[in-house]
Amino acid sequence: MPSNYLEQLAAEWYEYQDYFVRRNVRVGLRKQGGYEGELDVVAFHPKRIALVHIETSTDASSWAERERRFARKFRSGEKHIRTLFHGLSPSTPIAKIAVFAVVGSRKKHQTVGGGAIIFIDEFIAEIIAGLKNASWFTRAVPEQYSLIRTLQIVSAFRESVFEKT
Repeated sequence: MPSNYLEQLAAEWYEYQDYFVRRNVRVGLRKQGGYEGELDVVAFHPKRIALVHIETSTDASSWAERERRFARKFRSGEKHIRTLFHGLSPSTPIAKIAVFAVVGSRKKHQTVGGGAIIFIDEFIAEIIAGLKNASWFTRAVPEQYSLIRTLQIVSAFRESVFEKT
């Protein structure tokens, strides 16, 4: 089970889009015990041969600290992710995405640690846009995607919900 809302949201969104998703994956078993790292969400789309590594953050750390931490996580992912999905070529590209709950300057910060940055408002907008053809009345998001389903419901009833507030 993902440890935070953003991990759950990312995992649900990619799985809803027909990716095979692994969550909180420990990689790099060390001889002395423990692991080199833990990857938040790893997603693979078999038809597109698309591999995505998503790291999430709800912190308000400095950008220097984020750069250091995300660079380490993305390096670890680059080293180990392809082995999680057997049969992938060692040259299969990995899209690296950092999703942040604390919105920052989009002009100053477009990448971190070698990965693209997406802030939570952009991520939710992407999900809602992706659900436009999935009407709540005719194609409700399956119940196992509770966060995505909630966004679908809020989107479908946006006017009536916000009129009452």
